[in-house]
Amino acid sequence: MTEIRRVNLGMMAVGGLLGMLAIGDRAQAESLTIGAAHTLKPAFQEIVPMFEREYGASIHVVYGPSQTLRRQIETGHPIDVFLPEAVEEIEKLEKQGLTLNGGLRTYAQTSLVLVMSASSRVTPISFHEGLPNRTTRIALGDAKTSALGANTVHALANLDPAQKNRSSLLYAQHSEEILNLVHTGKAEVGILYRVDAINSGHMRIIDETTAGTYTPVRFGGAVVGTCREESLAVAEEFLDFMMSPRIKKLLLKYGFDPVPSHG
Repeated sequence: MTEIRRVNLGMMAVGGLLGMLAIGDRAQAESLTIGAAHTLKPAFQEIVPMFEREYGASIHVVYGPSQTLRRQIETGHPIDVFLPEAVEEIEKLEKQGLTLNGGLRTYAQTSLVLVMSASSRVTPISFHEGLPNRTTRIALGDAKTSALGANTVHALANLDPAQKNRSSLLYAQHSEEILNLVHTGKAEVGILYRVDAINSGHMRIIDETTAGTYTPVRFGGAVVGTCREESLAVAEEFLDFMMSPRIKKLLLKYGFDPVPSHG
């Protein structure tokens, strides 16, 4: 009887130890928070589950305008990995010493395009036709909150220096809002990233920025200074995962362009 009691106690001890390990695994699995651009959302529907399966870590993704996310990091918001829609947002953090382990790493790029709804019967226009025409309602990113908006303003300044004075510009916080404005007819055309237009399913690209005004928009990531100590290892693993050849190849399927080997 004593032996049976000892065996039971031993099993209880082992069970308790396994339970503690399971709790520890769950805590680790819930430890990674990623601040990401809305542009990554379609690809992340495939990439995030892949990482979770292979590394046993559950990821919480906070999508938002990149400038807003960057300012949250600057004020101590608990974000472990930052994946903005333009690497310039990471470079701003680097200058403040708010990136870890080598800082910026670039994995893809895209460009700006002019889009309209696929169901629209309006005659397609070009950048040069649309910008001088003040009756054309154009949806674009807000430069005060998004890197998309900042990149758009820079490109438009080269095409039409007077574009700031237009009354028909409709500003949005991110690409999804631009797509909605165009899709619902509140704007005739929109300016956004080529990768967003490809993934929308109900947009058609009617013009792209021309030679002399084209500037590739680079997508990159970094482990940031707000990364929690217990999340550092898995944060580094996720960034390595994003930089792996198979993920770069997968991103091509979602409309991203590869970064030139010299870039």
